[in-house]
Amino acid sequence: MKIKTITCHNVYNYGASLQAYALMDYLKEQGHQVEIIDYMPPYIRKNLSLWAIGKRWNRNLLIKIAFYAYVVPIRLLQTKTRKKFMKFNNRYLTLTKRYNSFEELKANPPEADVFFCGSDQIWNTQINNGLDAAFYCGFAKKGSVRASYAASFSISTLSNADKPFVKAQLQKMDFISVRERSGLDILKDLGINNGIVVLDPVFLKLKEDWLKMCYKPKYNSYILVYDQENNATIKNIALHLSQKEKKPIVAFKDLYPRNYADYQERYADPIDFISLIAHADIVITNSFHCMAFSTIMNKSFYVIPRTHQKVNSRMKDFLLSLGISDRIIDNEQALERANEIDYESVNLTLSEMRKKSIDYIKVCLASKF
Repeated sequence: MKIKTITCHNVYNYGASLQAYALMDYLKEQGHQVEIIDYMPPYIRKNLSLWAIGKRWNRNLLIKIAFYAYVVPIRLLQTKTRKKFMKFNNRYLTLTKRYNSFEELKANPPEADVFFCGSDQIWNTQINNGLDAAFYCGFAKKGSVRASYAASFSISTLSNADKPFVKAQLQKMDFISVRERSGLDILKDLGINNGIVVLDPVFLKLKEDWLKMCYKPKYNSYILVYDQENNATIKNIALHLSQKEKKPIVAFKDLYPRNYADYQERYADPIDFISLIAHADIVITNSFHCMAFSTIMNKSFYVIPRTHQKVNSRMKDFLLSLGISDRIIDNEQALERANEIDYESVNLTLSEMRKKSIDYIKVCLASKF
């Protein structure tokens, strides 16, 4: 069977790359012909440009100048990281030809029996993805199956202004699955009651599958930090645990220097990402996929809520479903109250959730026969 997936696969983000690979590879393992649609509309290309700037920094000329003075030199240095990501893509991702707009996709859509949109934040209406019909398979020819797999809104509610568009797109889909319970609530609020919750694609592959892709890092017995927003709470908790456990801190360095860390990992690609998680003793993060891989690898980890972007619902929902909500902490006192993770119970729950997710994929594919 010919299957095409569409997601945010080429945005130089560890989780985005790995979830795109995981869904594609799982479907290939089932004997299907699978490609990821290489969709790069103007808004994604703009966000990846040297001069990209967020709303909070684009308020006046002085702030804008200060932002560029700090960020542009760092982005130039990140060229090495982007090259490593491209090597990952070339090795692990099977892509269609490039499509630069929804109009291109609709005028000459790729051929497939089944289209899957998802996972990751493809339906987040706070960014352009959620308002782009491409990420709802709006380009698919009549007769093909349109399904989502673990699509994420990343937010708890939609604005009233965005609801009509999202509802209209979702009503054209044959099967709908989301990644969070809060996504199910959004669907029900729109009057759509045929959605289910499934696991993020990275859980379709088992721990041993991911370990085959990993290597042994040069660090020993360390606390790993992956912080997507320069969060002061993460810094404080990392330093506290480092002193308590007598372990060094290894941190991913991106736009912000992690000067409190003993070692900063520069120019990391997706393989570096999962390898560092796999061999860490403790992981501290505000990233969904860092949390996800920490769970897969059965690591001790702590999730600190993000403050700059309110996208915590997906992490909260996931940990609640596993019965380990106390891994979300926002101060050192909460750290002390967190229980040790019972991975025997967690792995059992994950196994049941994985079966449900696989069964959903089977139903989507069987509908074509």
